[in-house]
Amino acid sequence: MTQQLIDVPAGLNGVIAADTAIGAVDGDRGFFHYGAHDATTLARTRSFEEVWFLVREGRLPNDDEARAFRSLVASLRAIPVDLLPVIDVMARQEASMLAKLRAVLSVAAHVLGFDPVIDVDDAARREQTLHLAALVPSILAALSRLARDEAPVEPDPTLAHAAAYLHQTTGVVPTPVAARAVEQYMILTIDHGFNASTFTARVVASTGADPADAVCAALGALAGPLHGGAPSRALDALDEIGSVDRAADWVRGEMAAGRRIMGFGHAVYRAPDPRSALLREVAERLGGDLVEFAIAVEAEILVTLAELKPGRPLPSNVEFYAGVVMETAGLPRSMFTPTFAVSRTVGWCAHIVEQAAAAKLIRPSSRYIGPAPTPAWEGR
Repeated sequence: MTQQLIDVPAGLNGVIAADTAIGAVDGDRGFFHYGAHDATTLARTRSFEEVWFLVREGRLPNDDEARAFRSLVASLRAIPVDLLPVIDVMARQEASMLAKLRAVLSVAAHVLGFDPVIDVDDAARREQTLHLAALVPSILAALSRLARDEAPVEPDPTLAHAAAYLHQTTGVVPTPVAARAVEQYMILTIDHGFNASTFTARVVASTGADPADAVCAALGALAGPLHGGAPSRALDALDEIGSVDRAADWVRGEMAAGRRIMGFGHAVYRAPDPRSALLREVAERLGGDLVEFAIAVEAEILVTLAELKPGRPLPSNVEFYAGVVMETAGLPRSMFTPTFAVSRTVGWCAHIVEQAAAAKLIRPSSRYIGPAPTPAWEGR
């Protein structure tokens, strides 16, 4: 019986590939949620660990559960001794931070005794993915510091997850305002529908591979500038513009050259990106010259884009203010996309567990458009 093939749009746009209870995006209304909860409301009112609990358990924790979960996560941040030599070697390589992280995680899977998700039950998958997500920020912080010839900082169990990550990266205990700013960014980026990296993680998990394999694959997708690389590029654009009066001409030049304006427009949102509005508020709370400059440049870019692309709204997206927030909070620019990875790993891990429970291999078909083949039996 010949398999019935289904034509789908390029990029799988609008195609439902799986069921999920983790979250979803309504691009027409400018809304996204984790479970039953509006994600921007969570970022305003909850801690990172509480939202982490939500995407794992499908509900928000009570006070006792929140304290216990925060303590559990803190206990899993310490880097295993056997990984330290690997991190030291990788930190000194001429490679991107995400490439270094992928190499370390490939070894970490063995050190931590991870099993293929197909060979273990749900409880073991949840335990392994929790440990993995808790460990990622410590590994990234150590890679960053060693690359700068600075000693790694031991995780402080008294600090919340975002604050601990900032402390381990910079070596300085962050102010409550800086810690909360990064925490809110991280909450907003835990999950965002079936984006490229999340879908990649689910494809690999569907093969039965171990959680680190799936996260490494997702990191490869996140490394692309059209996905996770945009925050630093948006900040690079601000540097290139230099002054507010040059913004309009800069946009015209980029558009004439056929280049994307990083930080504006989105593949899913037709309404304004709700993450951008909240991150602008976060940036304003942090304050400073960079924030004031970004706000002024954003206004000029929006006016110019409306002039050049009438009828096609291109509002600012999460990446425009993400870099502003992270730099103002003290993170080096090389850690912008890695910080995205810290939070998104939590979402990937939830999807890995969900996909493993579905026990269905993701294996689409393709349409062959090359020269006509000749089957062997026809040439006899």
